[in-house]
Formats: sequence, structure tokens, C-alpha cells
Amino acid sequence: MNTTITSKDEILCVCRELIRKEGYKSINIRHVAKCCHISVGSVYNYFESKTDLIAETVASVWCDIFHFPDYRNTKSDDPDESEIFQSFPDCVAWIFDRLKQGEEKYPGFFSLHSMGFIEEEKKDVQERMDRSWFHIRQSLVVVLKNDANIRSDAFDENFTEEDFAEIIFSLILASFVQHDFDARRIFNMIRKMLY
Repeated sequence: MNTTITSKDEILCVCRELIRKEGYKSINIRHVAKCCHISVGSVYNYFESKTDLIAETVASVWCDIFHFPDYRNTKSDDPDESEIFQSFPDCVAWIFDRLKQGEEKYPGFFSLHSMGFIEEEKKDVQERMDRSWFHIRQSLVVVLKNDANIRSDAFDENFTEEDFAEIIFSLILASFVQHDFDARRIFNMIRKMLY
């Protein structure tokens, strides 16, 4: 028996599933309401417009793909959790792995970004994606600052951890747009520049 969807998070969960199975174009107020077994008005209680629904859904997909584990947790009983971000290359490898898993879980989602959204949706979606990406960049900076194996002279006031994280993040984005999940070139650059 289907239960009624009663929260924004539950609606977004249904939207992620719709993107996964039917693609981006399936996200519209009426179709989402039908799939959630709620009225159109109920969807509008949580989302002001179709653009808002799409923007929140895209941000939700990004969060699902790139939900960072607690990289500060070094006392976990799970070795994968406690060791995952002990080095910057480990963090970058994890991101590439998440990209690959994201492409498998949400086929065509990355192509959507390379083609763009319709004009009315672009600004809001981009702002929400930027917020999601900010957290990824910040996590890269934290891992860089905590990696004890990085050369002491790798960074200075003219070239900071933030600068390097921005460059690496740009290369990661370029890779996902090209569906290139092979990080070897980026790893080689990281090793030559930092270690």
C-alpha cells in the first residue's frame, strides 16, 4: 500500500528516483504530485514553482552523489571511514569514484549539466549547484591542510590551499562533463606539485 508523502525530503526523494528512472524532463509539479500520491497544491506547499522544484531536486541529487563522510572522524571502527581522507589523493580518488557511481545511479544527469537548463531555470539551479560545490571545494581545502605528507613549501601566500583546491575542482568538473572518470593525470599532477 502506498503511503502519502508528507515532507519536502520525501518529495525530493521521489524526484531523485524520477530523475534516475525517467530523466530530468520528468520533474514537473503534476507528475511529481501524482508519483507522491498528493495534490498539486501540496507540492506547492513546499516548492514555489517548477523552477524551485527542479533547482531543489538538482541540489538534492548533487548532495546524494557527493555526501562527504566525516573526514575528521579518525576513531571510527570502520577502516574505510577512518582512513578515507588521510591524504589529498585519497579524497580526489573518492570524488572520482562518486562521479562514476553518480553516473551509474543517475544516467544522463551529468550530460544535463553540460547541455544546460532552459533559460528560466538556469540561474536558480546554478546558484544551488554553486552552494553544493562550495562544500566540496571546502572539503578539499580541509583535506589539503590536514595532509601531513604535503611538502612544507607547497603553499604560500601567493599560492594557497584554496587556490590549489579550486584548480583541482575545475579539473574534476571538466572530467565529469567529458565523462572521463580516469583520474591518473590529475593524480600525477598532484604528486608532482605537492609531494
